[in-house]
Amino acid sequence: MAVYEDREAFIPYRLNDLVDFCVNDGQLSPEECQTFRDFAQILASYYHFRFHDYATQILNNYAVFNPDRDTHILKEPTASDLETMDEQVVSQFRRVLKGANYMELSDEMLAKALEETSLVDLQTHVNFDDFDRFLCFYRGDIFETVELKKWIFWTETKELDILQRVVMLIRYKGKKHFQAQGIDLEDLKFIPGKMYVYLYKNVPKPDIELLFPNVQTSMTLKDRLLFGIPAIGAAIPAILRILPQLLLVLSVILFLTVGSPDIDALQADEEDVDNLLPVLLAMLSLMVALGGLAFKQYTKYQSKRIKFQKKVTDTLFFRNIATNSSVFSSLIQDAQDEECKEVLLVYYHLLISETSLTPDQLDDKIEQWMEARFGTKIDFDIHTPLQSLETLRGGPQNTPLLTYDEQGCCQVLPLPEAQQVIDWVWDRIFDYANV
Repeated sequence: MAVYEDREAFIPYRLNDLVDFCVNDGQLSPEECQTFRDFAQILASYYHFRFHDYATQILNNYAVFNPDRDTHILKEPTASDLETMDEQVVSQFRRVLKGANYMELSDEMLAKALEETSLVDLQTHVNFDDFDRFLCFYRGDIFETVELKKWIFWTETKELDILQRVVMLIRYKGKKHFQAQGIDLEDLKFIPGKMYVYLYKNVPKPDIELLFPNVQTSMTLKDRLLFGIPAIGAAIPAILRILPQLLLVLSVILFLTVGSPDIDALQADEEDVDNLLPVLLAMLSLMVALGGLAFKQYTKYQSKRIKFQKKVTDTLFFRNIATNSSVFSSLIQDAQDEECKEVLLVYYHLLISETSLTPDQLDDKIEQWMEARFGTKIDFDIHTPLQSLETLRGGPQNTPLLTYDEQGCCQVLPLPEAQQVIDWVWDRIFDYANV
């Protein structure tokens, strides 16, 4: 079985389209085509019910953390209850994401993404100390070539690393954490102690910081240099030129504040005294010029901040797919479809295979079939669907859909018998009448 580090397990096709392609692949007889469709339909119904149970569990535990909740809690949970519910949400969340073929963004990958320069050149900072819990997952890591406008007639071609789906779970610390920092709770864009869940699409890696509600911006080193160096460069020659007059001004100030200084030590002559007013005017002009230069640089910085905020707004509006409880519903649907597609592909290829296949051979065959038929390269996860087919069993003999022979090769029931097993399982999901 080949292992690919540059491929993902995600199957980028709808379940119904995959069923249609299997039927039209020419490997099933006309009689088998409708039976296969019926088998796929009842299989999908079974997984829909199975994942509905996951949805109920995770949403029940998430309810107390949901910042969008519009229902009342009959009994406030204790601190111990909250920790238990938090652990259950995270555990179930990870399970659903794994089923939907998402991968966790490692600390190293996140740190590297945050270090990369955003398309808007600003220094950004995310305070992870504000979080009690933080998780980030992604699916679909691709590269796209885009053209960025630099000047009126000049564009720059750049290759961006884009994550097609990004899921973030953030649980903020309680009110005391923010009050201890002197932060007015009314100024926060989130509710302390609550858990926020986001699902985004097509996020460039350098722009991941845009997704954090507590992201802060500041000048880059380039901004600071442009802000300070021209001012210093202009100030030094002017100060050296009027230094004698500056000493005279200093002596006057000292005379008026602390008493008579040693005027002779200042080495000021009559001409210096006569030029005092021009000196003061020169100093005023210098201050105005430096102030104007600083204001110009600061205005450029504020303009970049406005562009950054617009990009944040555009990202949150146009790339957001779901928020909070709706994220769980969307991911559970994805996990349900992914597992059903995987089981269906395994069953189909064992059904049409003219030779016995080991799990490793079956894995390679499905990957080669996907590449040959669709031009899509995936790293198929063979273990989960095989386990699912072994678990699906029913009938008087408790027959499983999949077994292994003495050589370790996989064997599945023929279509009519497999359909009967699923139907038997489905009929006994609720079996109160036969108790």
